Amino acid sequence: MCGIVGLFAKHPDVEERLGAHLGAMLTQMANRGPDTAGNAIYREGHMEIIKEVGDPRDFVERFRLAEMSGTHGLGHTRMATESRVTTEGAHPFSTGQDLCLVHNGSLSNHNALRRKLRHEGITFQTENDTEVAAGYLEWRLREGDTLETALEACLVDLDGFYTFAVGTSDGFAVLRDPIACKPAVMAENDEWVAMASEYRAIAVLPGADAAEVWEPEPGRVYSWERAPV
Repeated sequence: MCGIVGLFAKHPDVEERLGAHLGAMLTQMANRGPDTAGNAIYREGHMEIIKEVGDPRDFVERFRLAEMSGTHGLGHTRMATESRVTTEGAHPFSTGQDLCLVHNGSLSNHNALRRKLRHEGITFQTENDTEVAAGYLEWRLREGDTLETALEACLVDLDGFYTFAVGTSDGFAVLRDPIACKPAVMAENDEWVAMASEYRAIAVLPGADAAEVWEPEPGRVYSWERAPV
């Protein structure tokens, strides 16, 4: 089943408490994925990934997410229905220094795509299909795509069903496949942009009651970029 969350700060106050907000969102997704948890937080010129086996609520406390700040971040709770429960198989996944991905769904052509990407110099550490999706996006960015055009290419080259939340050092994006059978909700106000598998993960954010809320359309890329500094 799995649960994914993403948060993009538009105000310094949100940046200061980004880890606390992501932790609260992850806690709300605990029953969607009790097997593993993980998060990625972007800071100025730096991205940190933490992931571990176990209950997401314990994960939030153990790694002291409430003390972390950042500009934007992603989180994931995993229910391991198709593979072993391991730290290596937990999300988020990154195959480069910048891009990071969390995923709810399943890809059907990941083995063939993995072979193709290896010929392009992309390396993989696991057999997880989500790592292949991360590798694919990394390759497209390396070839000159923007994050938005790389995600649009997923609609042609990736088979299966998926909701992606993606981060780079200066951007955040969400994409659902054209069928969009996996749940997703988004919200935005003057201080943040958020997405989650269920609204209850957004409801814990300050100002959520007054935010614009919508369900992302199938096959449409939603993206935000940080202002140049």
